[in-house]
Amino acid sequence: MDTTRLYDPHGTKLAAYRRAIIRRVLVTTLALAILSLYIMPLVYALVTSLKTPEQVSEPRAPIVPSERVTYDYQGDTYDVYNVPTEDGMQEWALVDPGRRCSGFIDINNPHAGLIEWEGNWRGLEPVRELSFYWSNYPDAWNRIDFPRLLGNTLQYAFITMIGTLVSSSLAAYGFARFNFPFKNVLFFIMISTILLPPAVTLVPTYAFFVKSLGWGGTWWPVIVPHLFGNAYNIFLLRQYFLTIPRELEEAAYIDGANPLQTFVRVILPQSVPVLTAVALFHFFFAWNDFFAPLIYLAGNRAENPISVGLSEFRSFYQINVPLILTAAIISMLVPLMIFFLAQRYFIQGIVVTGVDK
Repeated sequence: MDTTRLYDPHGTKLAAYRRAIIRRVLVTTLALAILSLYIMPLVYALVTSLKTPEQVSEPRAPIVPSERVTYDYQGDTYDVYNVPTEDGMQEWALVDPGRRCSGFIDINNPHAGLIEWEGNWRGLEPVRELSFYWSNYPDAWNRIDFPRLLGNTLQYAFITMIGTLVSSSLAAYGFARFNFPFKNVLFFIMISTILLPPAVTLVPTYAFFVKSLGWGGTWWPVIVPHLFGNAYNIFLLRQYFLTIPRELEEAAYIDGANPLQTFVRVILPQSVPVLTAVALFHFFFAWNDFFAPLIYLAGNRAENPISVGLSEFRSFYQINVPLILTAAIISMLVPLMIFFLAQRYFIQGIVVTGVDK
């Protein structure tokens, strides 16, 4: 009996290595397939933003931005087609279209005169060349008045981001480190507000801010609620604060620091990842916030953020699809740049807290 076949460590390791490679290839392929599904709408929007309305509306137009090649003959402009001939595929300009027989001009030898070609010219493929319509971007920038909308949105996003960071971190620190009556009950009530639909509180909050305080047409009804924290942000920060060792705070107490000084000098420097995550969560929320500014800023178009401005722009230019998608691409640039610059801290804050959104 050949004992080498009963035990072959090198062959076993090679088979395990091959299985690992196959699993890795399959997982990578599946991940790329899923990623392509998510990226496809963005790629379509980017490609369409570089087209003209005529290129979008043309049924047989290719995906990439391109336009038909034309040829000037005797003062008129004609489309050029790929025409099958005995000598192979030729690029001819259609001068006299007909049902069964059409007249073409050879663009490489126009002095040969009119060439009769039998067949249905409608089945011919037109000759195209790449044509990127870059003027959509400055056109959309000027028509939608992006500097004004961008300034309003950034002002709203950063003010509320700072407010919610301060209030939420203070409330989260209190729930994480201090004992007070009904602590767990209050925390449960706060968390339960996440499940409360915004439509339930819409009428009373609108009546309070607009009818009672007279804040209609201003940013105050949109900014003030975010200055008092958010249940999700408080929960996220509390989970992170619980992972910070208490020995750091005890050392600060021994050195004579009060709770506020300990919070500012010990807790916050250790919480940069989760603070970055909360800041990005709120920034993206404020950037995409549409309903609240639409209601409370009604009648004051000069203060509209970019979300409301894009909605109005779409209603004005709804037949110009490339221009609408161009405006959408421009509005995405700032959040994408901010996310890529801070993604390391963002991912670290999510992983440490164990919360996925």
